[in-house]
Amino acid sequence: MTRIAVVISGSGSNLQAIIDGCKSGQVEGQVVGVISNKADAFGLTRAKNADIAAIALPLKEGENRADYDLRLGDELEKLDAELIVLAGFMRILTPEFVSRFAGRLLNIHPSLLPKYTGLNTHQRALDAGDAEHGVSVHFVTEELDGGPVILQAKVPVFEGDDADALAARVHTQEHRIYPMVVNWFCQGRLAMMQGKAELDGKPLPAQGYAYE
Repeated sequence: MTRIAVVISGSGSNLQAIIDGCKSGQVEGQVVGVISNKADAFGLTRAKNADIAAIALPLKEGENRADYDLRLGDELEKLDAELIVLAGFMRILTPEFVSRFAGRLLNIHPSLLPKYTGLNTHQRALDAGDAEHGVSVHFVTEELDGGPVILQAKVPVFEGDDADALAARVHTQEHRIYPMVVNWFCQGRLAMMQGKAELDGKPLPAQGYAYE
């Protein structure tokens, strides 16, 4: 059973989807710990409710990114995590951290990468007049939101949508595809080889596995 650690900053809705997937057998893994840089993150409550180790790891006064990431990495090592899932973790990771856990770091980003890296993706899609928007699950590399895409899900953009309505539509897809990708990793089907995502030993295209 693959040992999964989830790193969050907020409410943890994707965390909940993964916890539920593990409980139902949809995900052949076990969430062994949840770490948050925000001590009041509701995701920590979700972890406690599921009898999962909930670790608050706030930034210390004057602490730089490298020192924080070193502490975070040490906590993950203590958990003996085989897979690290970023689920709304609102910090940019240092290259040293990414290198330390290369090939074992997944992230979910609310856009159809490579479109709209960074923040405010839903409003940016609306401002651009896009007909479709979506979400991407990808391996984490040193480039912000730039690691190889594993799976994307698209949603339509309707006339009259605002950012909240579009975000809600995207969240529904997030909760479907993130547990699916986590399970691929747990099954040994998913890997990052030479900077590319591979599923069942075959390199995935730039937009990831074809899934609508």
